[in-house]
Amino acid sequence: MAHKIRVIVVDDSAVVRKVFREQLSKERDIEVIATAPDPYVARDKIVILKPDVITLDIEMPRMDGITFLKKLMRYFPIPVIIVSSLTTKGSTLALQALSLGALEVISKPSAAYSVGDMSIQLAEKIRAVNGVKVMPVSLDKPGLGPQVLIESKSLAATTNKLIAIGASTGGTEAIKKVLTRLPQNTPGIVVVQHMPARFTTSFAGRLDELCQMAVKEARDGDTVTNGQVLIAPGNYHTLLKRSGARYYVNVKKGPLVHHQRPAADVLFKSVADYAGANALGIILTGMGKDGAAGLVSMKKQGAVNIAQDENSCVVFGMPKEAIKLGAVDHVLDINSIAQKAISILNKKEIQ
Repeated sequence: MAHKIRVIVVDDSAVVRKVFREQLSKERDIEVIATAPDPYVARDKIVILKPDVITLDIEMPRMDGITFLKKLMRYFPIPVIIVSSLTTKGSTLALQALSLGALEVISKPSAAYSVGDMSIQLAEKIRAVNGVKVMPVSLDKPGLGPQVLIESKSLAATTNKLIAIGASTGGTEAIKKVLTRLPQNTPGIVVVQHMPARFTTSFAGRLDELCQMAVKEARDGDTVTNGQVLIAPGNYHTLLKRSGARYYVNVKKGPLVHHQRPAADVLFKSVADYAGANALGIILTGMGKDGAAGLVSMKKQGAVNIAQDENSCVVFGMPKEAIKLGAVDHVLDINSIAQKAISILNKKEIQ
């Protein structure tokens, strides 16, 4: 029998520990080898049992999850999935945890978030991060790279352009690396990052502080404009629409696609329909195959597509699937994607 993925659940809630153990026990390839009510108990179990993956609550007594995560990443780096409540504080802390080396975030079960949906997503996330080599994370401020990549005089040539980005596991940091390297007058961008409801609000706010472009969570009817990034809200699909020369987004519910809402495929396919050759597609680190079919549709309509390369991905799932389908024109290290996007948008390259 194949080796099971060995998981330790760290949460001060006895109910959450019980639910996670019960739900994960239904998975043939996952085993909860221990639970812990706080980081002090968890520390000893982690050292002795050496799990493959840890789920970590970030709001706990005695020692908060952020402090524990910092120590863990320094002395015992291991794949960590953050478990957080659907609150502003919880989502802000979850984003901080992702910047410190955690690989995924999931919401605690609640009235608005069923145990069934949670268990499916948790199992998928555990499989996605299992085996990922966790690297020490620099606590320095992020390098913003070249600051003036599009001159104002070239803006007129790009006013009808737009960028669509899709990402999942490891995507919050990858998206940050791309967006912080783009100048303020970059064509409008729409982003799908697999993330629970409310967390995307904090994610957009954090990026808005770091980027030269304005960043906000998308609302239904928002116009896609130069200098602005729209982040698809968690638990809602975001589609591109067009009215005359104006691009705008349609934010709506709908069935899960690849177990996700928002889904990159939904965005990319709408971009193919309404932007065609005026679009640039970017697919970043993430589990599964969401986005691959959508990029095929974009390419057929004349769009140019970029995929993050395997070496710089946390999980080379989504980019790999898109490459396999022949949907990608360029495969690049995460630190090179922004400059290539600028070059393409400035029509320095003829495809």
